[in-house]
Amino acid sequence: MNLSGQSIVGFSQSGTAGESFYAVNPASGELLEPSFSCASEDDLDKAVRLAHEAFATYSHASGRNKAALLRSIATDIESVADVLVERAHLETALPLGRFQAETARTCAQLRLFAQVVEEGSWVMARIDRADPNGKPAPKPDIRSTLRPLGPVAVFGASNFPLAFSVAGGDTASALAAGNPVIVKAHPAHPGTSEIVGSVLQKSVRDGGFPEGVFSLLFDGGTRVGTLLVKHPLVKAVGFTGSRAAGRALMDLVAARPEPIPFFAEMSSTNPVFILPGALRERTDPIAAGLHGSFTLGAGQFCTKPGIIFLPEQQERADFVSKLQALAQNSGPFHLLTKGIKSSYEAALSVRRAKVSVASLAQAAAPESGFAAGTTLFETSADSFLEDPDLASEIFGPSTLLIRASSRDQLLQAARSLEGHLTATIHGTEQDLREFADLVAILETKVGRLIFNGFPTGVEVTHAMVHGGPYPATSDGQSSSVGSRAIFRFARPVCYQGFPEAALPDELRNHNPLQIWRMVDGVMTKDALD
Repeated sequence: MNLSGQSIVGFSQSGTAGESFYAVNPASGELLEPSFSCASEDDLDKAVRLAHEAFATYSHASGRNKAALLRSIATDIESVADVLVERAHLETALPLGRFQAETARTCAQLRLFAQVVEEGSWVMARIDRADPNGKPAPKPDIRSTLRPLGPVAVFGASNFPLAFSVAGGDTASALAAGNPVIVKAHPAHPGTSEIVGSVLQKSVRDGGFPEGVFSLLFDGGTRVGTLLVKHPLVKAVGFTGSRAAGRALMDLVAARPEPIPFFAEMSSTNPVFILPGALRERTDPIAAGLHGSFTLGAGQFCTKPGIIFLPEQQERADFVSKLQALAQNSGPFHLLTKGIKSSYEAALSVRRAKVSVASLAQAAAPESGFAAGTTLFETSADSFLEDPDLASEIFGPSTLLIRASSRDQLLQAARSLEGHLTATIHGTEQDLREFADLVAILETKVGRLIFNGFPTGVEVTHAMVHGGPYPATSDGQSSSVGSRAIFRFARPVCYQGFPEAALPDELRNHNPLQIWRMVDGVMTKDALD
């Protein structure tokens, strides 16, 4: 597939030739052809205005038609999977197998949302029928349902060029809810983004949907993203990235004359607690699993376990020795961008100066491209509690072991944690009974609790929660993975006293969509008299 290097604005490509940038092969540092032109302010404004115009029609598209669009996108992505996987590999240095799996995940979540909107009950329709004999006054007929917000800006993530990017979860859930989408592609993988963007453009056009349902904008820096979140016709934003970038965008959104919903997944160190029984019984498999988890994808996962709490007991030394050997034999890794490599090296330098045992193990890094070695640190719970910065995320193949001298100190450390995406507990059933208060603490700190597993690997299911209290996300009540993600891009609208013919199908008496509705407080699919 030939790449144009131009932004996609509705059914056209950008006609402007702004500043250009290249993708870089992280394994070699070489520039990858072609060059990509940064979107102009006119491109951006046209994309948003087309989305605004498309919203009038697309917001009323049936669940069946939206489902057809989402399935078409998935099928068309699969048709270009070979070239897509190859380009993603070149732009990230991540294994081909990783992108084969990520392509499957991306298509699966598109089809999941197709199922959700085709079935239709996600709109949470509620009907409270009128009661002319109500006291102290007659009660009117009141009905409510969820409606889409308007044009949604989506930021592609560096570490998931498919599943959290152009056709990723934010785009899929926003389109499913009835919102046009403008994606700001991540500059680390523009070729991958263009391939997928072209698929979406074709699917929208072939499906007979209005121009503006989808656009894709390129930028080598932050200008386009800044202008996009400030545009008055953009009504919501989905973002996955660093805390610094997410926080900056949060502030821009809050400063708008009309602040809008901003759903950011930012940083998380995903604490792991290894309890005494588990450490006695499963030292080797836990060490092997944790090593695989914190080095997966070169440690560039938002769910990477970045801090690991260990009890002071005899088996701890064996566990540390095992993990140390695995870390020393890791190898070689390349980080996604020059900026990520610089940040990783700077963070390691800071941590070496802070912890009492600077580095238990450090695997040598290769010299080419954006290379990085695995680094394993260890410190005491006392030091951890005295220095909150030790809980900060290091994006890359590194983790920190923390020795807890007592049960109370372990609980104190848990209470000190800020918001995270996940927390993991390794233990026995007896451990769970003895540390029930640890579970209660962690429920207030994270969006997902894992028992005897590892946090990397986020299943796309109805029950999944991929979110958590700030600063893991900007909105701790939301999830960016699973069917719950659709609720971010919709809001409740109430219709009081409306005649039947003027109501949305979801609220009409005869229930033409055959969805589950709450009628006078009871869930039913029955038509009303």
